[in-house]
Amino acid sequence: MYKHQAEDLRAEAESLAQEREPGDVQFDEESGEGGTIAVDRERDLTLSAQALVAIEEIDVALAAIDDKTYGSCENCGQPIPKARLRALPYARLCVACKSGGLHRR
Repeated sequence: MYKHQAEDLRAEAESLAQEREPGDVQFDEESGEGGTIAVDRERDLTLSAQALVAIEEIDVALAAIDDKTYGSCENCGQPIPKARLRALPYARLCVACKSGGLHRR
């Protein structure tokens, strides 16, 4: 799903870039078109990159399942709470380590 989404977003971004020639952008008070196309393209590229990062995280989680380390914090080794794994199945750190290792007083 994420891979398909990333490919679609990258294709859309490339299409937006090809729709206009360099120098075709109008920057006047009546036309915001040039800025809109650039913003749309940048958004699509960002979303595509985020989808690819999610794919990488999922692949790491699948490897952790295979080597029986899934659900353990990569930093401290403690179990990651099930609620966190339900919310973010590819979580690699427990909440304490993710938040910078807040210490008890």
